[in-house]
Amino acid sequence: MTDYAIELVGISKRFGAVQANRNVSMKIAKGSIHGIIGENGAGKSTLMSILYGYYQADAGSIHVGGRETRIRNSHEAIALGIGMVHQHFMLVDTFTVLENIVLGAEGGLLLRDGLARARDHLKALNREYALEVDPDAVVGELGVGLQQRVEILKALYRGADVLILDEPTAVLTPQEADHLFRILRALKEQGKTVILITHKLREVMDITDAVTVMRGGEVVGNVATTDVDKETLADLMVGRKVSLRVDKAHREPGAPVVTVRGLGLTDARGVKLLDNLNFEVRAGEIVGIAGVAGNGQSELLEVLAGMQTPSCGEIVYKGETLTGTRSRRPRPALWREKGIGHVPEDRSREGLVKAFSAFENAILGYHREKTVRKGPLYARRTLIERTRDFIEQFDIRPANPLLRVGLMSGGNQQKVVLAREIHADPDLLLVGQPTRGVDIGAIEFIHKRLVELRDQGKAILLVSVELEEIMALSDRILVMAGGQITGEVAGKDATAKELGLLMGGHKH
Repeated sequence: MTDYAIELVGISKRFGAVQANRNVSMKIAKGSIHGIIGENGAGKSTLMSILYGYYQADAGSIHVGGRETRIRNSHEAIALGIGMVHQHFMLVDTFTVLENIVLGAEGGLLLRDGLARARDHLKALNREYALEVDPDAVVGELGVGLQQRVEILKALYRGADVLILDEPTAVLTPQEADHLFRILRALKEQGKTVILITHKLREVMDITDAVTVMRGGEVVGNVATTDVDKETLADLMVGRKVSLRVDKAHREPGAPVVTVRGLGLTDARGVKLLDNLNFEVRAGEIVGIAGVAGNGQSELLEVLAGMQTPSCGEIVYKGETLTGTRSRRPRPALWREKGIGHVPEDRSREGLVKAFSAFENAILGYHREKTVRKGPLYARRTLIERTRDFIEQFDIRPANPLLRVGLMSGGNQQKVVLAREIHADPDLLLVGQPTRGVDIGAIEFIHKRLVELRDQGKAILLVSVELEEIMALSDRILVMAGGQITGEVAGKDATAKELGLLMGGHKH
């Protein structure tokens, strides 16, 4: 018998001209939490997709429980006790939790009998791992944290002893992430093996027993977590010295760029999503909005970007009242022309068209401007060259303006959006979750660019669920709970404890 749940030996995989994995070897101990970290595009997900049977390796071997085996598809992986929770969940929104879990494993001709057995099994799993999921809830009505637990339940129901999680906290709030880690520790205590693909160094240090670091498709380090620190891991990931601190000198802000007075938003059910908001953002400052997701931050960004009409109150931008503005043009386009840039929270749904190339995405929202046209047509050659400049300035990979954005990693997609919005030279930049799903090297780059914009006199409104990010970047922090602003704290004086209390609804 071996002490290793999984051994990968000399795994290589190529997609056309791209060498995704090159001679990758690692050993994952039974009953451990093993982290695999690296920048976007380092080959982490490809490697785990080979282990789960989605891809076949060009070279190398896989050993499960000490036995060499060939995994040709996910069914064979599941039969070997390997389960995978993907970054983008594989669930049917209109089905219940129970129906999603038995889908593909109904257990016989009579569905009713299979569902009854599954319900009993789920109750036992819920108790054992404190998953707290209602089997009769409709999946589409659950938050992302609960949907992720459904995916974990689905893998455990199929008998997984090895559980692969791909960027599991990319869409979770800090509270949901903490709950997930309690579940993973419970799995470990029961003898399960967890493989955690991530780029969040704090999480790696908090929960893993060992770490494999990948860069450029290769393994550059296999270490016990207790033998390293965050700085060492960051340097290994990027291949150079990385600063984990945000260097930001004090500066006095200028005049207000945007002023919000009595702003409110009520939905069709009469629920107040925004309730009497009053604040301003001045030139040369970053104002951060902290809060647990779902407390009005998203709606505030949408209203300020012209995507939603407020129910009451006013928005004054550079002395001009925007609320009540009537135009045949869509408000977001009108707002952009006035100098309001917007990096949306959900880049996939609101910031990009994944079927379009990088150069086409680089003009979205600005495609009506004369500078991007040549007569009635778009100036294709000029746009491609402009996108080449974006690629060089923002280190976008692969460096191909004709590549479909959907084929890029999440971090590089984010850089396309940022390059587009910053190039427009806005006076007010609305930024939602700037580093969600982004690796450590790209985070460092994005933070530097935001501070540079602030130092150039731009006004920046930043929304992030990452408290560390809000505290590091913001000159002032506004905290939202229940659609209201519960307090304001100077960035230099903010503490996680104080912000946490305000996020819980305790007002100053």
